Amino acid sequence: MKIPEKAPDLEKILQQPITTDLVNTARELVRKANNEYFYWDSLKYEPMPKGITPEVAWMLLKMSRFIQSRHIALTDSKGRQFSYGLPDCVLRDLHFIDQQAGGSILVDEPSVHSEEKRRYMIRSLVDEAISSSQIEGAVTTRVIAKEMLRTGRKPKDHSEQMIYNNYLSMQMLKKHLAEPLSVELIQKIHSCITVNTLDDPLWIGRIRTPDDDEIHVFDSDGQTILHAPPKAADVPVLMQSMCDYANSGGDDEFVNPIIKGILLHFWLAYVHPFMDGNGRTARALFYWYMLKHRYWLFEYLSVSTAILNARAQYYRSFLYSEIDDNDATYFIVYNLKAIHKAIEELNAYIERKQKEKRNAYRFAERYPSLNIRQRALLASAIEKPHKIFTIETHANVHGVTYQTARTDLLGLRDMGLLRMRKEGKKFIFSPVAEIVKK
Repeated sequence: MKIPEKAPDLEKILQQPITTDLVNTARELVRKANNEYFYWDSLKYEPMPKGITPEVAWMLLKMSRFIQSRHIALTDSKGRQFSYGLPDCVLRDLHFIDQQAGGSILVDEPSVHSEEKRRYMIRSLVDEAISSSQIEGAVTTRVIAKEMLRTGRKPKDHSEQMIYNNYLSMQMLKKHLAEPLSVELIQKIHSCITVNTLDDPLWIGRIRTPDDDEIHVFDSDGQTILHAPPKAADVPVLMQSMCDYANSGGDDEFVNPIIKGILLHFWLAYVHPFMDGNGRTARALFYWYMLKHRYWLFEYLSVSTAILNARAQYYRSFLYSEIDDNDATYFIVYNLKAIHKAIEELNAYIERKQKEKRNAYRFAERYPSLNIRQRALLASAIEKPHKIFTIETHANVHGVTYQTARTDLLGLRDMGLLRMRKEGKKFIFSPVAEIVKK
């Protein structure tokens, strides 16, 4: 990835007098640049109003942002504060997310059964575990990874171990929602998410120390340094500052919990307190903070899937925030877009599954004894007549015991809707021929 071009020196530009006419001439350009939150490398290519150079436009843009910026109680290793703004694009996405979080079909739609909600939740855990690990380099197909998590088999390699750890960590987070954020809790998250995946097992859950080698974040070429984290000696103080910020009530200035969660994600990745596994830990911390503040919709979202699909922009938002006077708005804008995308994908998924459920009910009307899990499996079998099912997979997908899943599948077999055979120690079920007709 190319390191962003350094913006012009404002001190040199400020030698030019700022007049009302100058501000008015550039007003529309500044509004657009703020709404899309351009950095210099994008702004300079925008059509310029008559009499306005890109450098002057950048100066006016920076002035408008400075006036509206909110400083936070977090500083870099040189003691310079981070800040963020609330441009229209941020306010729009926050409004959309709050609307969805408050009125989701998963929250107040009586037709969505509790077992369906559990299935949606498990689906999101699986997708989040896979995507968050793939962002950090896990190499496997989603089909194989989902098969591992849904059947409960043990990981076979490093990539599968990363995904398995992420899956367990996402479930572990919900046990700690009543706690304030602490360095110890962050270490626990890191330990759970990195076990058996680090070059040195002694790194698990351990904060960097001055005795460790210095670490850097490199580009994919392995040579270009994208980020030099603070010195290890500064990490304990920086981590405690982050915890104090997370636990503060915000009496002086309200900070939307979604914004604050994104800032914690950014801050942990910036400090890089661990020798490895920082990105996975930062994304898990964001989820913990969202659930802690009762944004239950995030139980059903895979934000990392949206990030994975635009990974270069994810890394670039970090760089922009650091290079442009510690302006974390770039990172906030990117993450809100990713959350927005994840919500849209969830809504489409729910709509598709609700349609499948309605179809299943129509097909299953002659079998009133079928439960919701059997109807869901029947819908899947009708849609994909060559699909195979196992007791373990059915149990994991629906969050039920092995015995309950076994009863479901044997019931469908006894009705003549599924065939059963044995492969090794496992029972395999598949739809009978012409299942729709039958």
